[in-house]
Amino acid sequence: MEKALDRLLRYVKIDTQSKEGADTTPSTEKQFNLAKLLVKELKEIGVKDVSIDEHCYVYASIPSNIPKDHPAYGIVPAVGFVAHVDTSPDVTGENVKPQVIENYQGGDIILPGDENVVILESENKGLAECIGHTIVTTDGTTLLGSDDKSGIAAIMVVAETLMNRKDILHGDFKIAFTPDEEIGQGTKFFDIPKFGAKYAYTLDGELPGELNKETFSANSAIIHITGRDIHPGTAKNIMVNSIRAAADIIARTPKDMAPETTEDYQPYIHPHILEGTVGKTTIKFLFRDFDTNGLDLQKKMLENIIKTVQPMHPKAKIELEIIEMYRNMREKLDENPLVLECLWEAAQKAGAKPYWKPIRGGTDGSRLTEMGLPTPNIYNGGQNFHSKTEWVSINALNLAIETVLNLVQIWVEKSK
Repeated sequence: MEKALDRLLRYVKIDTQSKEGADTTPSTEKQFNLAKLLVKELKEIGVKDVSIDEHCYVYASIPSNIPKDHPAYGIVPAVGFVAHVDTSPDVTGENVKPQVIENYQGGDIILPGDENVVILESENKGLAECIGHTIVTTDGTTLLGSDDKSGIAAIMVVAETLMNRKDILHGDFKIAFTPDEEIGQGTKFFDIPKFGAKYAYTLDGELPGELNKETFSANSAIIHITGRDIHPGTAKNIMVNSIRAAADIIARTPKDMAPETTEDYQPYIHPHILEGTVGKTTIKFLFRDFDTNGLDLQKKMLENIIKTVQPMHPKAKIELEIIEMYRNMREKLDENPLVLECLWEAAQKAGAKPYWKPIRGGTDGSRLTEMGLPTPNIYNGGQNFHSKTEWVSINALNLAIETVLNLVQIWVEKSK
């Protein structure tokens, strides 16, 4: 059977970067390149129920192999596993050159494509847990795409294992690969009835042991500022510079609510895209709070900033648009304790020393849980997502695979 490392190295070389603001799903046609490959590979390992739709969602199913005389026959719920094919718009995913470091022995990792890009041991506490591991990085000129091609590789290895190991008893094993997760649109056209799972798990996490049952609740905010452009030589009392208004707005966002000054359960307001000319400027903000009610407070905060700035630029038109993204999955997952108990036990059995940690971000599972499909998140060994210093431990990835194999068997045991 093909190893996770081999699959990961193949998948990360396929550019699947998604794009903010696109009016199509997927947001980039190139995401089909990986999705279609996955369909082909699933069929090659013997999975018969495989499909891909016009929006780049891949669905597959491996039927239960529980014998009729087994106490759990007919009562094990269908359990699904989900990963996303796209990579972040923040850093290029084109021409990825993965670097494999065998038997990592500690210290900083200087990346060969740009020696100014260094994975610092002091900034990466997880490296101390990976002494002796095989680590994959980029060459320093692109992101790696472990987020979430490590998750894809893990699911594919598990699928191949189940097709070849008839001694591993499991219920219906459902697979889904989604587009556009990185731009908050991963579940936009997700067909839960077609998927067919009662419970699901995303493999979109970090180092072993970390399990996730809660995420931020998230909205995005867009401020549109309309000014008036004219030649600067004749601009007096005529020009209205929308860029200056944008600067005044950004300067008034609270510095103690920035991503770079917050951690754990602290919320943040994050201006992450600024596009502007004198005549028109757009600022895109991320609102994040584990308490969904906090999103309304962040909206009011931004509205008050606009009220302060508007008189400073009376001829500018300043408009605020709020877009709902996803919600904290904690409440609905707590209503389904078995999906969490099985995951915890599977991680323990794999030797991962599990603990629950809130995600300062979101997964497809956030929205799927809200849509009625309880979907906590499992580690896949990655770190430093969305950056040129992204890396993944293959030993940790293999532990994620072991955890999933434990998980499907535990569901059988719990259903007797």
